[in-house]
Amino acid sequence: MKIGLYFGTFNPIHVGHLIIANYMAEHTDLDQVWMVVTPQNPLKDKSTLLKDAHRLNIVREAIEDNPKLRASDIEFHLPKPNYTISTLTHLKEKYPNHDFSLIMGEDNLRTFHKWYNHEVILEKHMIYVYPRVLTSSEEAEVVEQKGTIDHPYRNSKKVIFCDDAPIMKVSASFIRQSIKEGKDVRYLLTEPVYQYITDMHFYK
Repeated sequence: MKIGLYFGTFNPIHVGHLIIANYMAEHTDLDQVWMVVTPQNPLKDKSTLLKDAHRLNIVREAIEDNPKLRASDIEFHLPKPNYTISTLTHLKEKYPNHDFSLIMGEDNLRTFHKWYNHEVILEKHMIYVYPRVLTSSEEAEVVEQKGTIDHPYRNSKKVIFCDDAPIMKVSASFIRQSIKEGKDVRYLLTEPVYQYITDMHFYK
């Protein structure tokens, strides 16, 4: 089975995440997409980050009726700090019959060369890339560094650019701030996620 790994803190998971995940499951050759919930980083400020178990539960609530999507807590059980290559190695050992690929936004791919053992990842795994709108500052930085906003991995045989995937501008930080300000965010979340967050009084 071909599995796409979609990493994120999912704090909280929102319709933007789900639209991208469903696109990858329905419009590529991937059989399933696993939403890999990233654990708390002890070196970073986590004041706005829900506990690992809550974020995992929220992801499960969001995708429970979709057999092509699955929540994964695999990184909760790996030594910290953890690297993506370690997660991929562990998954391949645990599920030798599965073929694992990465799913990421094109903004993350631009810094992929800085990842630990990125050459090994690219050698052994495919990467599925969805488009993302660059901010004006990000676009200016790209142009300054490269002289163009064209992507350096555009011709790689290991990278699949899903240019038709919906471009999403919804952000978890915007949702958290809106909840804090008492705004209605019900249409940015699935009903089960909205209810879970409301019942638990999260992000107030």
